[in-house]
Amino acid sequence: MLHKSLLTAIVFCLVWGGAALSQPQGEAPRSPTPAAVNGPVRVETAARGLEHPWGLALLPDGRMLVTERPGRLRIVERDGRLSEPLAGVPQVFGQGQGGLLDVALSPGFAQDRLVYISFAEPGEGGAGTAVARGRLGERGLEGTQVIWRQQPKVNGPNHWGSRLVFRPDGTLFVTLGDRFSYRERAQELSVTIGKIVRINADGSVPRDNPFVDRAGARAEIWSYGHRNVQAAALQPQTGQLWTVEHGARGGDELNRPEAGKNYGWPVITYGVDYSGARIGEGTAKPGMEQPVYYWDPVIAPSGMIFYTGEAFPDWRGSILIGGLQSRVLVRLVLAGGRVAREERYLADQRERIRDVRQGPNGTLYLLTDSPQGRVLRVVPATRP
Repeated sequence: MLHKSLLTAIVFCLVWGGAALSQPQGEAPRSPTPAAVNGPVRVETAARGLEHPWGLALLPDGRMLVTERPGRLRIVERDGRLSEPLAGVPQVFGQGQGGLLDVALSPGFAQDRLVYISFAEPGEGGAGTAVARGRLGERGLEGTQVIWRQQPKVNGPNHWGSRLVFRPDGTLFVTLGDRFSYRERAQELSVTIGKIVRINADGSVPRDNPFVDRAGARAEIWSYGHRNVQAAALQPQTGQLWTVEHGARGGDELNRPEAGKNYGWPVITYGVDYSGARIGEGTAKPGMEQPVYYWDPVIAPSGMIFYTGEAFPDWRGSILIGGLQSRVLVRLVLAGGRVAREERYLADQRERIRDVRQGPNGTLYLLTDSPQGRVLRVVPATRP
């Protein structure tokens, strides 16, 4: 009897233990796709007449710098008037999704007046994402220099990234794309396609980057296996980088990119190809990171912040993300490093939201992606 019981136990363990071993790693939480609601907000137009505005930076004097994808950088005055295009912007590759992309102020802008821009740069082999900086003067950027270039340049008009995020140590994260037709190269450490890179403010490589001492790897790489990252921000309490990247048909991802880690694209993904065909090997694989959260159907994310302001006290600590295809402002409530709740706002605007920034007193500023794009100011509904 004991022998029979032992044999039964062994068979049970082999069958069910083997089945457990064959199961994929735990899947990431999926967005429940909540319906948009009317929030405690009022939306005002702060500026209009921008052609596909892409990135926004708030100047200390209350004005704004705004990029237009065709290759123009403008100042938005406090009364909403647009300046003429500023001088000193490099030539851009203005096809498809390419052009002038993000803009960020130097952490020491009050002293050095340096402005950083990312853009699609034409050149030998096609085009690639690049970063330049120049000093903001009377007529525009002065002494503009390209400080970093994606390698290699390839053909095609899509998937450039790109957001610019400074860390407290003065280094700069640059988020990138897989250039659409080159997704397999997101797994190659010899190129910067499909990566997030970390550089010094002058474009050089920090000595503590994860691949500095690996032969054959690009030393500026921070993390890899990314598809197209157009939303990025630092969590104020931890200083950690969070990003949201575009999936294909399904599979937009919220990630916390850590040094040296592989985020899976295109080997693992929660989306499928636009044709409906499967991409890669599934949703999980050892050695590849799971997202914190994913969307299917997609929101098409672009621009994000961690909200810290006073205007919407209930939103403090939340992530706010712009939605292009979804045409909403997405709010993620966090608890213990995970998404506890998702809310969606501003569907009544029917606008593709390209960028999200926080202004003085917690006022929000959003860019709308259209040939007649606007800067939206979002204030509490009870504001007099």
